[in-house]
Amino acid sequence: MKLLLLLLSASVISVTEVFAFPSIALEAAAKQAQAHTEKKRCPFASKQETKRATPGFDPEAQLIDVSGDHAFVPPNFDAGDLRGPCPGLNALANHNYLPHNGWGTLTDFVTATNEVFGMGIDLATFLSTYGTVMDGNPLALPPGWSIGGVPTNIGILGSLTGLLGTPEGISNSHNKYETDTSPTRGDLYQYGNDYLVQVPQFEALFDLQPDPATANYDLDVLLQHRKNRFQQSINENPYFFNAPFSGLIVAQAAYTFIYRFMGNKSAEYPEGVLNQEVLKSFFSITGEPGNFQYTPGNERIPENWYKRAIGDEYTIAYFVSDAVSYQLAYPPLLSVGGNTGTTNSFTGVDLEDLTAGVYNAQTLAQGDNFACFAFQIAQQVTPDILKGLFSDITDPLNLINQQFNDVLADFTCPQLESVDMSQFNQFPGYTKSGGAV
Repeated sequence: MKLLLLLLSASVISVTEVFAFPSIALEAAAKQAQAHTEKKRCPFASKQETKRATPGFDPEAQLIDVSGDHAFVPPNFDAGDLRGPCPGLNALANHNYLPHNGWGTLTDFVTATNEVFGMGIDLATFLSTYGTVMDGNPLALPPGWSIGGVPTNIGILGSLTGLLGTPEGISNSHNKYETDTSPTRGDLYQYGNDYLVQVPQFEALFDLQPDPATANYDLDVLLQHRKNRFQQSINENPYFFNAPFSGLIVAQAAYTFIYRFMGNKSAEYPEGVLNQEVLKSFFSITGEPGNFQYTPGNERIPENWYKRAIGDEYTIAYFVSDAVSYQLAYPPLLSVGGNTGTTNSFTGVDLEDLTAGVYNAQTLAQGDNFACFAFQIAQQVTPDILKGLFSDITDPLNLINQQFNDVLADFTCPQLESVDMSQFNQFPGYTKSGGAV
């Protein structure tokens, strides 16, 4: 996967000159994060093959430090600390792997997610750039974004010149960085927020593995929860919308990330075991079944917790493989559409009408088409979204387009010339979110 790298010699561009231009600053941040990571990985690591070898286990390299500077410190919301819908990012901030206030730079996010969870640099760079452009301030020096909502201390945002409003963070990014059918968070238009754990949803997941001695919330268990939550949103949320990108990509990631990143690795279980206590810790849940207590923003990395093996990072290709396996096991997950204002009114769009005949329901499940479709549509609609965020979209659009182009270059995709967005106007979950998909 090609990375967003600065291709100019340091002897030509000084540090001062780099940070004079937001687009170059973001590229420099990505390069810095990659360089920091490369020191810790095998210099001969090759591109991940489709068939993966069983990862090894190196306890010294994989044990995550939760002491000293990285000891758990809960957020101080009165002081303006930010926490949001992503349990992993909340935990990183609580352990000072991300800034404790919840506002970080692209380098912060790429480095922390790679170091602590073993996220691939390609995936970390894409997500960090997407978050910065869609929910943060890519024009600041350095660019950054919030893991929660709007900062009360606007000084951390940097200059707002060129922005049409205040960056709202991922707690306010419905159908962009956050979407319906979350494993534990509520659907926005059903609960009025999308960042708090709904304890009954957590309990439904927890109860799928009732025996604490054998519990392991692996991909099969999470697939069952994914099916249940998808149907629950149809049954209970009149504004449920399963969008091409946020539904097919973002919602999928919310499930696979749980096991792939939270499972505790060991020599016996190098792929990881996610037991009840580790699950509760990462979702800020205490107490026993039937009497669970949720403390917002207190997600915690457990003691004696081991991350993914070095060299077995979770890349974009790895994630897409997991997502495809889910969709083949449960094809309704590929249904683009939503409820039309009442519960149990799910209506799918005709993909041929949407894409001028490039995709249809049959071809979407073939080859790379699922990933192509999702990323291509997201790229097509991005300019319209950015027009509502920036007075001049040139730099932000270039930043995110570099990421989309890098992702799509690794797939064999048909050419998508246009998208008929009017197909989505029948879904209030689409229109209420400002046309994000």
